[in-house]
Amino acid sequence: MPLRTRTSTNLNRRTFLGASLGAGLILALEACGGTSTGSGGSGGAGGTIKWAWQLPTTWDPVTSSAGSDVQMLALAYDPITALDEQGNAIPWLAESWKYDESGTKVTFTLRSGLTFSDGSPLDATAVATSIERGRTQQGSLIAPQMKTIAKVSASGERDVVLELSEVDYQYPLLFAGKTGMVVNPAAFEKDAAALATQPAGSGPFTVTKYVQNDHASLKKNDRFFAADEIKVSAFDLYPQADPATVVAAVQSGQYNVARLGGAQVQQAKDAGLEVQVLDSMFVYCLDVHTGMAPFDDPAVVEALKYAIDREKIKKVANFGIGDVNYQPFPPGYVGFNPDLGDVYAFDPDKARQLLADAGYTDPVPAVFTSSGFAPAAVELIQAQLKDVGIDATIDTIPQTQHTQLVYIERSKALTYDGFAGRESPVQAFQVLFGAEGLMNPDRTSSPELEAQLKKVKETPTDDPAYAGLLQEATRIAVTTFPNVFLYLAPSIVARKGVSALPKSPSLRRFEGVTTS
Repeated sequence: MPLRTRTSTNLNRRTFLGASLGAGLILALEACGGTSTGSGGSGGAGGTIKWAWQLPTTWDPVTSSAGSDVQMLALAYDPITALDEQGNAIPWLAESWKYDESGTKVTFTLRSGLTFSDGSPLDATAVATSIERGRTQQGSLIAPQMKTIAKVSASGERDVVLELSEVDYQYPLLFAGKTGMVVNPAAFEKDAAALATQPAGSGPFTVTKYVQNDHASLKKNDRFFAADEIKVSAFDLYPQADPATVVAAVQSGQYNVARLGGAQVQQAKDAGLEVQVLDSMFVYCLDVHTGMAPFDDPAVVEALKYAIDREKIKKVANFGIGDVNYQPFPPGYVGFNPDLGDVYAFDPDKARQLLADAGYTDPVPAVFTSSGFAPAAVELIQAQLKDVGIDATIDTIPQTQHTQLVYIERSKALTYDGFAGRESPVQAFQVLFGAEGLMNPDRTSSPELEAQLKKVKETPTDDPAYAGLLQEATRIAVTTFPNVFLYLAPSIVARKGVSALPKSPSLRRFEGVTTS
């Protein structure tokens, strides 16, 4: 069967990027914002990045339960593809890919000479075996994203062939994240459970020591296919630092890259630290369980959406840094629907009227769950809800139990949280609004949205109709699902003796980053 190719523009870019290892990767990194530019770096080899950010829920991408885990997993694993700054799929382990004319078969061609960090070959058989595990292993949390794979196989040493049960052009995007991270079969065939603490990939670093809830020590993986782009010899990963002490910790050298909240930005600048604001896909939101009172009443849900003064929440929670947003995608992203610009603009009178029209004469009782993050914002939301007639009691739970209680046990009615985005917009919809979506507390779906997503999947991402179809899916989701999106939050980091991090909205990468 003849192979379907994409538009000449994207194909040309992919072909050019994949022309050679060195040139291809360097150009890809430049597309993500540059390599080793910026102040603070010496450009020399060696040194240690000490990154206070977050520890993963597990080092196994198949059982990872947090979208944000992808940031840490990318230290140890390589995905099949990557995303450029605009969210387009670009080569990574695969140097190219092609769909057939029917759109039900796609072949990914790997770079030559790839190896895992233990030196074993990373060939088509290994990649196919890794994908097969992800889509079939009991308890896999990435399996729902690969439902349309009917068969995966290797063809020769470098071609990985997916045969699909239906047309689905999302795989090059999907494989840029956890779903496409290739795990060494030798590791999971021996002891899959060990991957939780002992990752086995081909990424830029290998874990040498991992102390749960404390830190991970990693060293440069000289077998990483772009090892020449890694300018440090070691990487220490820590949980997010205490906001009260993070600036002092960077000043002292405890960390040399640390995530900041908006409240610490001026303090960091005053201390002489480099402060870098990086675009991200992260949007804060309220997760609503419509199977639990009072949100089983659509009138209460609608009132909730109008009751929130998002601008004030942003100022309190993030010192004004970021942008109010009413949808899961940022402006400029292909799925962002400009017609939803102020769809639920703050209107407390309308919220009160909605409750009155629904027959509520007394305050509506509710429980508002917080895992202790941004308590000032949680209290402000509580006050705003009370002002319109929703009397919310704050239920504080340990942060370590948040995912379990909210998304797995689905035992909380209203929760303050954030969505880290996904590489494929259809995947994002599935996570937030799908019947098996982890961040969809009541697991309800919408036939209208499912039908629209089918159209999206059946449309090549470089087709002129793709953006419109995707944005219509955004409209359906935002106006029919209970999620209350609040504001977009960029990543803010303080650096000392570390060069600027590449700009990459979906993933923090460290190729080209130097220490001094």
